[in-house]
Amino acid sequence: MSDAERWSAAVTDDVFALMDEWGPEKVVCVSDRRTGMRGVLVLDNTSRGMGKGGTRMSPAVTVGQIARLARTMTWKWAAVDLFHGGAKAGIVADPAAPNKEEILRAFARALANEVPKEYVFGLDMGLTENDAAVLLDELGDRGAAVGLPSALGGLPYDQLGVTGYGVAEATDAAATELGLELRGARVAVQGFGAVGRAAVRRLAELGAVVVAASTASGCAYDPDGLDVDRLLALSAELGDDCVREYGPPAPPERALTVAADILVPAAREDVIDAGVAESTTAKLVVEGANLPATPEARAILHKRGVAVVPDFIANAGGIVAAAHSMDARHSPFPVRPDDVFAMISAKLRANAVAVLREARDQEITPHEAAYALAQSRVREAMVLRRRMPA
Repeated sequence: MSDAERWSAAVTDDVFALMDEWGPEKVVCVSDRRTGMRGVLVLDNTSRGMGKGGTRMSPAVTVGQIARLARTMTWKWAAVDLFHGGAKAGIVADPAAPNKEEILRAFARALANEVPKEYVFGLDMGLTENDAAVLLDELGDRGAAVGLPSALGGLPYDQLGVTGYGVAEATDAAATELGLELRGARVAVQGFGAVGRAAVRRLAELGAVVVAASTASGCAYDPDGLDVDRLLALSAELGDDCVREYGPPAPPERALTVAADILVPAAREDVIDAGVAESTTAKLVVEGANLPATPEARAILHKRGVAVVPDFIANAGGIVAAAHSMDARHSPFPVRPDDVFAMISAKLRANAVAVLREARDQEITPHEAAYALAQSRVREAMVLRRRMPA
């Protein structure tokens, strides 16, 4: 196959095949020969507002992956009824690369036509508040990024743990709706990054017994409950290796299969497969990560009567914080964290309960109920803007 044929096939397979009635509206692939940077921006649907979603850095980034995540952002913004559109950006690189800053600056320069007019950089896997500061600096515009350090007037999402806090609040509301008392319930959390740590902290405050927490280095497990304060302290000091220091770790995937009442996948996509769905003892699954369960696994969980709080309902705390940050980008006044946490709690608790009730009443899956809610709002906006026939 010639270069021209290969390029044409790649475009058709990776971009045109992604397009449906909702989007994506724009896919921008960029590269830089000097730094080796390769990246992509996907603007999925902007009928309710400009594109907003995090920026991911990973060697495993693909156009298709970022498009899936951008679509999730479309539904997430609509589900919480905040007026931004779905978008996502990704950089194909190792977050531990010694030239990370050069790669980030090259990515920002390459998207200068889109940022901040059509998209604003945010945080996702592989990026920190300090990286957001680099992206802002490269473009010289306070409007170019959110998730900034507080010293730059930003709301430091990871430091505050806004997404994980929302996951725990949604878990509590969903458990109550199901008649499951969270206090004393056994919870397993797969993933102990920014989301998992904050979720574990809040779940423990609410009285849950966290029996497992995993990182890429292994899984800390105790059927009687982990010492959450100790594990959090070790994580702050050692990162992923906290589970090794805590005690002899089990394999990372053990967090998905231990005996638990509630399972919270809070790391990567597609970790709950058919095997996990068939074997889990959990009565409730709360999707802290984006797209953590395969479609087959979701069907099995529904058939088994396991309640699921969908990702774009459970982990929307980050976008509530992002909405506050977007509003304050050019303001001299910092965002008040108390206001953010209050809105996260109110919106995510209400949405978790509404989706589970609608699923029960209509005899559909929670994902189908959540999609129906989000899609109705996006469809109405598209019709009003003449992007879709009435």
